[in-house]
Amino acid sequence: MTLQDKNVVVTGAGRGIGRAIAEAAAAQGARVVVSDVDQAAATEVADTTGGIAIAADLSKAAEPERLVLEAIATLDRIDVFFGNAGVDLGAGWQVEDRLWDVAMGVNLMAHVRAARELIPHWLKAGGGHYVVTASAAGLLSMVGNAPYSVSKHAAVAFAEWLSISYASRDIKVQAICPQGVNTQMLQDSGAVKDLLSHDALLEPRDVAGQAIAALSTDAFYVLPHPSVADYALARVRTPDAWLTGMSRLSDRVFGDA
Repeated sequence: MTLQDKNVVVTGAGRGIGRAIAEAAAAQGARVVVSDVDQAAATEVADTTGGIAIAADLSKAAEPERLVLEAIATLDRIDVFFGNAGVDLGAGWQVEDRLWDVAMGVNLMAHVRAARELIPHWLKAGGGHYVVTASAAGLLSMVGNAPYSVSKHAAVAFAEWLSISYASRDIKVQAICPQGVNTQMLQDSGAVKDLLSHDALLEPRDVAGQAIAALSTDAFYVLPHPSVADYALARVRTPDAWLTGMSRLSDRVFGDA
């Protein structure tokens, strides 16, 4: 697959991985809709990529659908939708409901709500491509952060369901599941920052390059950190040992917190 003359939407594209994806897609000749909750950031990236900025707060119920409909009205068709926006909020059982709602709203429900418009659009058009930026936490877990772990697991599950349901109708779905990437989210991750960077600290452009390259493959999971596959296999094959190891890791990082 080449992105030359394709219409691409990237959410969370004002910075980090999303910005790198927008830049990589534009470099291949795509027409890019740059979406972010930060209008100024979206506009800056759109200006540098020759794209179109559409601000959207994906934590709000009506915004993902509005974004898709506005992008379709602007481009006439969406070929690839990168659902990249994500938030890392809260910690453990103490997290208040408001933060759970935001985490689930952005990390899961934004994909569900976007799909409500994308799937009918692609069924009519003869196909399309949905790429979910999940996280290694969606295949494993994130010690110390329940909302992020749960919402990313849910995002992966929804992406799997979409693939199962629509692959035979030329709607391709992929899930990107990186570990440590040098973004503001990582810099703000506190006690787990070094843990996330243990295997390798990638730059956003590295992840974007793999995401773009994976469009031409049949891979559902895109794993910028190959070790994630080994961890996921261990989790399935020896779940009790894996849980014990993760519990010890959590105790080492957070103590009795």
